[in-house]
Amino acid sequence: MSSTSSSREVVRSLTIGGRTLRTAVRPGTDDAVPPLLLMNGIGASLEVLQPFVDALDPRRTVIRFDVPGVGGSPPPVVPYLLSTLSPVVAGLLDRLGHHRPVDVLGLSWGGGLAQHFAVQHRRRCRRLVLAATATGSLMVPASPRVLAHMLTPRRHRDPEYARRIAGQIYGGSVRTEPERAAAALHAHTRVGPQRGYYYQLASSTGWSSLPFLRLIRQPTLVVAGDDDPIIPVVNARVMARLIPRAQLHVYRGGHIALVTEADELAPVVESFLDR
Repeated sequence: MSSTSSSREVVRSLTIGGRTLRTAVRPGTDDAVPPLLLMNGIGASLEVLQPFVDALDPRRTVIRFDVPGVGGSPPPVVPYLLSTLSPVVAGLLDRLGHHRPVDVLGLSWGGGLAQHFAVQHRRRCRRLVLAATATGSLMVPASPRVLAHMLTPRRHRDPEYARRIAGQIYGGSVRTEPERAAAALHAHTRVGPQRGYYYQLASSTGWSSLPFLRLIRQPTLVVAGDDDPIIPVVNARVMARLIPRAQLHVYRGGHIALVTEADELAPVVESFLDR
């Protein structure tokens, strides 16, 4: 286990079930507030979510991690599935000393893992936030041109390429300010080996949450942008109707607004969590 720390956050690597995850914990100032566990999008290291973490109330403990093969987590020896990664995340919470229920937010690919976690480990998840995400293989898909860009991690490795395609794949404010997407993906990030991206992509291939959405019993906030080329907003409307205790918040923006417009969306998330 390696460890580094700043005045507010502790970053370290922990091995659970044979998989090593790089984690970051920002301790909150109020132990009565449930911790918030963040699950990131595909190919994104935990640093990508820093603007959102910074916008959250300091009372709240925030937990992040890099999935195997992404950011600072070494690639797995064998591939994994969402169903096999979910118990690893539960074990991570144990290792970090968080045995009571936490709130969970999943962004994009992380939203699939969050849905699985909420059902597979329902006693560990108090409230659920699903941001810019969908139900997996059974969803209203993006256009073929957008999907083609998602098959490669190049946007995480090439800032100029990220600027060139940002508006087309992310929508929202980055249509007119594509440099915001490039900065969000590359500022202070750690890019893992390419096979880590492909492992992550393969982990949800053929997976769908549609058969078990009604088993998600936690109060759930579905957050979606009205200009999200990767996850068309109709998917959020379907999820909000099928999850028993869900509510829908549609914002004006694109796929990565949780990062690029964190100051606007963090209060929406916290208002839901604090009810």
